[in-house]
Amino acid sequence: MRWQDQRESENVEDRRGLGPARIGGGLGIGGIVLVLAVSYFTGMNPLTLLELMSGLQSTTEPQIESVPTGPVKDEIGRFASVVLADTEDTWHQLLPKAGRQYENPRLVLFTGAVHSACGATSSAVGPFYCPQDRKLYLDLSFFKEMSQRLGAPGDFAQAYVIAHEVGHHVQNLLGIAEKVQRLQRQASETEGNALSVRMELQADCLAGVWGYHASRERGVIEPGDFEEGLTAAAAIGDDQLQKMSRGYVQPESWTHGSSQQRKTWLRKGLETGNPDVCDTFSSNQL
Repeated sequence: MRWQDQRESENVEDRRGLGPARIGGGLGIGGIVLVLAVSYFTGMNPLTLLELMSGLQSTTEPQIESVPTGPVKDEIGRFASVVLADTEDTWHQLLPKAGRQYENPRLVLFTGAVHSACGATSSAVGPFYCPQDRKLYLDLSFFKEMSQRLGAPGDFAQAYVIAHEVGHHVQNLLGIAEKVQRLQRQASETEGNALSVRMELQADCLAGVWGYHASRERGVIEPGDFEEGLTAAAAIGDDQLQKMSRGYVQPESWTHGSSQQRKTWLRKGLETGNPDVCDTFSSNQL
């Protein structure tokens, strides 16, 4: 990818090295005194009580104070910032055609674990999008994991990961995420998983839509880049990951789709650049 000297996004929060919010950090002196008193009379470990109260506070006060945005100085951080900026350019152009103005999400870079409006999360779950605060969360060590353990190296493979999470943001803005969540609450586990697969495959396709426009309109794509993305999509298919971790495949438990499905829908977006082709919910064949 020709990403050097391209515009960087102003919507990046670099929380790397900060760790998740301190336990009890938002309780105040009165709350901490209360915890110590309860601990004295009940014999419970005060750290356990602090964790419980912090968890309760996170459910009642979901807004997490943001780290001020600013330029990211290291190369991998700047790369992520450039990719985010390019997705902004694409979706500000495309989304109004669907009757919705695009609102830029924020990309949160973190290390190890992070607090979001969706709760506390470890980097072990991989990159994710939180619809409650409209932020993308990424531990950049995932890129090393993709390259070394999953066999999916390359800068476009990394860009695809970011563009996929931006695809979830597009779904959120269009109301698709809310509709799917409502249906999942009424569905069985297997049916809910099937809906999740369609959500994820649509986000793959939307990531491909970005790739098409990044290539045709801004020339940031080089020969071989799309192949890197398709390799990455195959590497993180549910069947491939299940084979690696369990030694067998369990399709009814899939939540993201098979390697072939992920490649298919990413390719649809890459070849057409048209979000309309990404309607996985109306497709009989995934």
